[in-house]
Amino acid sequence: MTLIKSISGIRGTIGGSPGNALTPIDIVKFSAAFGMWVKSRFPNQKSTIVIGRDARISGEMVRNLCVSTLTGLGINVIDLGLSTTPTVEIATASENAQGGIILTASHNPKQWNALKLLNEKGEFISAKDGEKLLNIIKKDIYSFSEVDDLGTIKTDNTYFKKHIDEVLNLDLVDKTLIKKANLKVVIDCVNSTGGIVLPQLLQALGVKEVINLYCEPNGEFPHNPEPLPENLSEISKVVIENKAAVGIVVDPDVDRLAMVCEDGTMFGEEYTLVAVADHILSNTPGNTVSNLSSTRALRDVTEAHQSNYQASAVGEVNVVEKMKATNAVIGGEGNGGIIYPTSHYGRDALVGIGLFLTLLAKKNIKASELRDSYPKYVISKNKIQLTPEIDVDKILVEMKAKYAKYPVNTIDGVKIELENEWVHLRKSNTEPIIRIYAESSSSTNANALGERFINEIKSLI
Repeated sequence: MTLIKSISGIRGTIGGSPGNALTPIDIVKFSAAFGMWVKSRFPNQKSTIVIGRDARISGEMVRNLCVSTLTGLGINVIDLGLSTTPTVEIATASENAQGGIILTASHNPKQWNALKLLNEKGEFISAKDGEKLLNIIKKDIYSFSEVDDLGTIKTDNTYFKKHIDEVLNLDLVDKTLIKKANLKVVIDCVNSTGGIVLPQLLQALGVKEVINLYCEPNGEFPHNPEPLPENLSEISKVVIENKAAVGIVVDPDVDRLAMVCEDGTMFGEEYTLVAVADHILSNTPGNTVSNLSSTRALRDVTEAHQSNYQASAVGEVNVVEKMKATNAVIGGEGNGGIIYPTSHYGRDALVGIGLFLTLLAKKNIKASELRDSYPKYVISKNKIQLTPEIDVDKILVEMKAKYAKYPVNTIDGVKIELENEWVHLRKSNTEPIIRIYAESSSSTNANALGERFINEIKSLI
């Protein structure tokens, strides 16, 4: 059993003992701490928190505990029911709420769930605010309301339409162009909430035909829900068999976006952001941002448009902070996370789909040809499972010293630039693992580089 408390929320496996897994007691305590933090920031008004969840089997149980705790604190709740992370973000800002919670463990398997926490802007809370929240839990600082001051619960199922309308209203999303392209698209929504909203979005965008894979939001993930190539063999076959223009894959909470080309090859979730950035920069030149673990192809494309690229620490809140500081017009993460400030500061697969399909229709080429038009890099994504006795910080210090003659970035773990390759070593914020990402000019070279660093780390362990 696993429980991970971090500045951005709490994540764990369902069942087990309190403090060691995501049990009802842990859910209540964390919900109460977030509620107390919200109330402390808005002391002279009745606070409202927007809540939504993905389709995980445990979702309703977690939702009931969370909502009851918040209303017990005297906080009003707007419940979107089955929703997506970006939809809750948009709703939190639109409702002028004081905070938001998304009940989702993102790409983790079905035994996991989590509370992801938003501020009043619909953005993930900062590290500083997260520390305050963790301190509330540590000291058990809770004060619940008397019966006449309990919060209310309002159900609102209108936000999928509002979210889709927002995508359609973006200047760089061209519904007419997409409709004219007569696109056939296959989608894999891993039996979560993407299965509700993606068919609606694609119809609204004018896509000619949509073939649905795993669009029943029952939480029974048919394969590992992380949209990596090894998990997407079925949609690859379906795209080829149906002669579709593209396959679209989202994770359970619909903030990550991966594409499959018409020939069944992977467009690459790293290149979702690259393609969308190319589209944005062609129309609105400006700066771009991605995290340290993302492909350098974004930097290459940005510089080809005579603009500036900067890297941030891993984590959406860090990317957003850097985007605001540099006034970036587009940014995100190499895991298929598109952040388009013209819409909102959050990873949004719906926005990404609208922009990507517009680009594909505008260029009037195959998805594989679009992919081949960009610099060719391959990232090998690896991990080492952690045990309590492993001192990750010590390992990273030793790796930094070993490669001191190369450019090293230490804003988040250790990233080592090796001529035309790089490797990024960091402890995950969401899982008990060390991530080892390596990028090179081919999968063979990237895998070899990753394996080399895995062996070096294991020798230190």
